[in-house]
Amino acid sequence: MRGGQGNPPFPEDWCQRWVNSVSEYAVIGLSPDGTIRTWNAGGEHIHGFTGEEVIGRTFDMFRTQEEREKGSAAATLEIARRNGRSESEGWRVRKDGSRFWANVIMTVLTDDEGRVLGYGKIVRDMTDKRTAHEAVVESERRFRMLVNGVTDYAIFMLSPGGIITNWNAGAHRIKGYRAEEIIGSHFSRFYTPEDAAAGLPQRGLSIAAQEGRFEAEGWRVRKDGRRFWAHVVLDAIRDEDGALAGFAKITRDITERMEATRQLDEARKALFQAQKMEAVGKMTGGVAHDFNNVLQILRGNLELLDNRHHRDPWTRERVNKAVDAVDRGSKLASQLLAFGRQQPLKPDVINLAAALRDMDDLLRRALDETIRVQTVVADGLWNTLVDIHQLENVILNLAINARDAMPEGGKLTLELSNAMLDDEYIATAPDVAPGQYVLLAVIDTGTGMSQDVVERAFDPFFTTKPEGQGTGLGLSMAYGFVKQSGGHIQLDSEPGRGTTVKIYLPRSARAAIEPPSRTQAVVKGGTENILVVEDDPTVQSTAVDILSELGYRVLKADDAQQALTVLRSGMEVDLLFSDVVMPGPLRSTDMAAQALHMLPHLKVLFTSGYTHNVIVHGGRLDPGVELLSKPYRREQLAHKIRQMLDRREKRSMTVRAETSGALRILLVDDDANLSEAVTEQLRLLGHSPTSTTSPREALECMTGESFDVLMTDLVMPDIDGIELARQAAAVRPSIYVVFSSGNEMSALSSLPFRWTALRKPFTIEELGAVLRGFQT
Repeated sequence: MRGGQGNPPFPEDWCQRWVNSVSEYAVIGLSPDGTIRTWNAGGEHIHGFTGEEVIGRTFDMFRTQEEREKGSAAATLEIARRNGRSESEGWRVRKDGSRFWANVIMTVLTDDEGRVLGYGKIVRDMTDKRTAHEAVVESERRFRMLVNGVTDYAIFMLSPGGIITNWNAGAHRIKGYRAEEIIGSHFSRFYTPEDAAAGLPQRGLSIAAQEGRFEAEGWRVRKDGRRFWAHVVLDAIRDEDGALAGFAKITRDITERMEATRQLDEARKALFQAQKMEAVGKMTGGVAHDFNNVLQILRGNLELLDNRHHRDPWTRERVNKAVDAVDRGSKLASQLLAFGRQQPLKPDVINLAAALRDMDDLLRRALDETIRVQTVVADGLWNTLVDIHQLENVILNLAINARDAMPEGGKLTLELSNAMLDDEYIATAPDVAPGQYVLLAVIDTGTGMSQDVVERAFDPFFTTKPEGQGTGLGLSMAYGFVKQSGGHIQLDSEPGRGTTVKIYLPRSARAAIEPPSRTQAVVKGGTENILVVEDDPTVQSTAVDILSELGYRVLKADDAQQALTVLRSGMEVDLLFSDVVMPGPLRSTDMAAQALHMLPHLKVLFTSGYTHNVIVHGGRLDPGVELLSKPYRREQLAHKIRQMLDRREKRSMTVRAETSGALRILLVDDDANLSEAVTEQLRLLGHSPTSTTSPREALECMTGESFDVLMTDLVMPDIDGIELARQAAAVRPSIYVVFSSGNEMSALSSLPFRWTALRKPFTIEELGAVLRGFQT
């Protein structure tokens, strides 16, 4: 072969030269029986032998023992001869004994007549690729073993359409299905029917496909139908071209963790609420203490004014109204103290079944006629230690709240039963002790409350009622009383479904005493003139007889028009007692308005057998209206009329007359105004008071003068009342101590001197009674 013009001649043995120069491949020529005839540089590089070492030997020398066991060299040649070509891979041996992974191609060489001239063998060292491949295979094997060995997580594969293709042991444990039961089905079977119907499974796939990952928590369903709270991660899997190949899904059962987190959150919330209520309770208790001091100043000065001007009806009426306002303020202060758990309780061992039955009449009078009251008492009710009078106030407040929540009527149920508060319940109420309780549930069918209102319902002064229709202290007072009694109170409510208030009071193993009977008001009459206006002759006659028997001078009228005629005649009338609904063109309320125009100091008392009428709106009596509901008892009528005609029957002069001898009294109170008022009260009672606002000055007075009584406030700067009394008793062992405070005085237990407690605000009668007790 010759080269082209201008090119060097192409050698005849170019092919042999090229073969000999190739070092990446071993190119070997074999005779028909497999004897090595040619050897190139690649053969020496790969196998490690020179041509002189291998030419004339059979190619079987390179095969491992395993390869020889699989088949003879002749068989390999036969395959190549029969097919024209053969390819195989396997381990081969180098001169130094090391192995390498070889890719071997054997090609048969024939002449024109098809006679075999020999074989061409090409060998390539593929050890690196083989090692990498085996590493991948081993890695995959270990990964499969790892995934299948995980039992805390359900790990499985999904097709792009959500069909399950792989399943691990964790999936079997968590979801309950074996691989053969679940592979080939759609993963939506793990969702709740509600979530599946809402399209949540497909939503998760779509988000994972678009964003690469989807993560969520929710309820899932096991094979046996039980639900568990799952944390789910869904990752999209794509091939080399970016096409979606499927999804890897990991699910973990976190039901226990979710429940523990929920309980922890509830416990934290309950603890925060308890701490908040405790802080507010302390604040309101302090406010109530100072408020009682102010009320005591007002009461003392009002009583002094009343004593001086008690013969002046106009002044007396206004003083009485002011004293009534002080009483209302005292009630508010008492409610604040109840919330602050600072009211003095007098608990007795009571069986609440009897106590609740005794309240039946009181509750029915306080509620609307459209409200049905039902009492349910469980058998074997335990006893409890409680201040029954304070509990009755709580029940009455709750009943009135229920009434206001049922403007169109409804049902009020009071249930008594035994209850056990276990550790699981206590975990969400850190300020409650586990144990046995008596449960009082007050249940209404009213409008209910939203969750944000429920959370604030026990806060002082919080109310949803219109301004002027509620103080917001009813529930807070109940909360404070129950806590102070060692109990627990719980409020459950939902808009449109009513409200349930549960009060848990600790069980007492002691025998119960009979609940204290309700003190009947002393039937007391008078000599004033009363006009009875009633259209029913029998009812009118009965009322006239009762009032006449009580000593009153009684006039009567059959209707409103006739009543005005009596009043215009000039007859002296102190009180108008009128039915609300009567026949005739003139309404009783209009008649009363005209009567008051004629006689401004006239007292008006309505009576009615109807709850909804012209003087009651929104379930409430109109402001300034006095009503005695029918049927009423003689005692009720007598008490109501006497209450209206003379709200404050003063006993100041009587108290002074009953006081045997003047006492030398040292009064110590850091409030100068209060000290001045009480000093005047003591003088009015016939005693000889000395007052000071300084405890240290009081001790100096004690060393120089002789006193019978030390009257001191409890909380004062520098020296508190108890320490002052101790030092005073050391100087004057015969001293009698009166502790006066608007705060809780339960700490006064055993003291080494004679003492008594007088709670602010106190009346002059109460002050006189305390001092008479010392003298006797």
